[in-house]
Amino acid sequence: MYGMQFGLALAAVVGLGDSLMLRPSFGFQPIAVAEAPADSMRLTAPAPWLRADPADSLYRAAREALNRRDYRAAATLFAQIPARFPKSGYAADALYWQAFALYRLGGDRELRLARDALRRQRDRFPKAATNGDAAALEQRIQGELAQRGDREAVAAVTSEARRAGEIPVPPTPPTPPTPPTPPTPPTRASAWSSYSSESSCREADDDMKVAALNALQQMDEAKARPILRRVLARRDAGSACLRRKAVFLLAQQNEPGTEDVLLESVRTDPDPEVRRQAVFWLSQVATERAVGALDSILRFSKDPEIQDKAVFALSQHGSPKAGQALRAYVERAEVPDALKEKAIFWIGQNQNPENAGFLRSLYGRLKSEELKKKVLFSLSQMGGEENGRWLLGIARDTAQGIEMRKQALFWAGQGGVSLSELTKLYGSVGDQQMREQLIFVYSQRDEPEALDKLIEIAKRDPNPELRKRALFWLGQSEESRAIQALQDIIEQP
Repeated sequence: MYGMQFGLALAAVVGLGDSLMLRPSFGFQPIAVAEAPADSMRLTAPAPWLRADPADSLYRAAREALNRRDYRAAATLFAQIPARFPKSGYAADALYWQAFALYRLGGDRELRLARDALRRQRDRFPKAATNGDAAALEQRIQGELAQRGDREAVAAVTSEARRAGEIPVPPTPPTPPTPPTPPTPPTRASAWSSYSSESSCREADDDMKVAALNALQQMDEAKARPILRRVLARRDAGSACLRRKAVFLLAQQNEPGTEDVLLESVRTDPDPEVRRQAVFWLSQVATERAVGALDSILRFSKDPEIQDKAVFALSQHGSPKAGQALRAYVERAEVPDALKEKAIFWIGQNQNPENAGFLRSLYGRLKSEELKKKVLFSLSQMGGEENGRWLLGIARDTAQGIEMRKQALFWAGQGGVSLSELTKLYGSVGDQQMREQLIFVYSQRDEPEALDKLIEIAKRDPNPELRKRALFWLGQSEESRAIQALQDIIEQP
């Protein structure tokens, strides 16, 4: 058990990145250099056995220094054997004994030099008699360096532990559902940009007519109004540019009857840009008649893009009638899911009890999993205790699919459900996947109690897989309490 817990905590330490390197108070201490290594590792250099070898006298001197525990001298002498006599019968094992002496010295620099010597032995003398001892010594050196924060050693120890099955590959965070992209509304300048962006709208004659319309609007709106309406009543291709500008100018007047003219443009104008502009500017006409016009567009238009803009336009009104129109639109069977998705999003942006209640009741009537996810998201954006309780209810409901329950749990955490509710839930859900999702939800919260819960799970949960998840997320925190928790696990007897 200790080996597994040590490995798990080291995996979390890898996740700490630079934070470990910057905290000498973390508490890693080198083992006493006098401590005997494992029995599988040779402790004493054998007596000289090659009297005629050119390195025999050097080997004898190195061995004597090692026996009297003059490790620095021993390391220096053993290093000279392969350097000066690379074909000597002592050369292969000398690299091991050099590394052993450096390991006994125990300093960071010496440990790294020892590791380098062992790697040279492995590369140059793959059949050396001390190869097995060298592997055991290198493991011990890597462990020492890992505890002192050496990045390369931490990675090596973690990789080795993973191969042995002690440490899992760090869990992949659940992917939150992507909020729908709101339709991009045209700006007030777009009427002019759409006019000026096409070559057909840059004729000198058109420029003069548009300039005349602007001037007339500035001088006398009342006199400009009938002229603008006559322009919008035209359907010839040559006046399309003028009609685009006229839609914008007419909408600025906000006079009775404006809605009818704009609606007629939406329904019958042959130019797509005129129709799009007319829908948008209906959203800026703050009357119930404008809402009725937009509702009419949703009911009768066959153009998905126009419907999309009408949905957005209704969402900008915010009146009860506009909300009712959007809710009715979502419930229509023939409406494509892509448009329903956007309507659900915009309903969620108008935070009122009617919309929240509608979305909660809509959820059970929807067949599309994607639309259900959008309802969960919209309710989380609305916030509020009632929506939070409803989301937790979906998370608890075992009749729901596991992915939907996980989505509900995630958005409950994002929607401001109290942490006390979320921590109590951990003990009441028996499904491991839900507990894994809860651990992720805790990791996304900033309250100190969330970190407390992760530490509790990492130290005490009987399920090792859940402890691994908690350890991973502790490794992403820079809180001193998280680092202390990892240290406690690493140093526990």
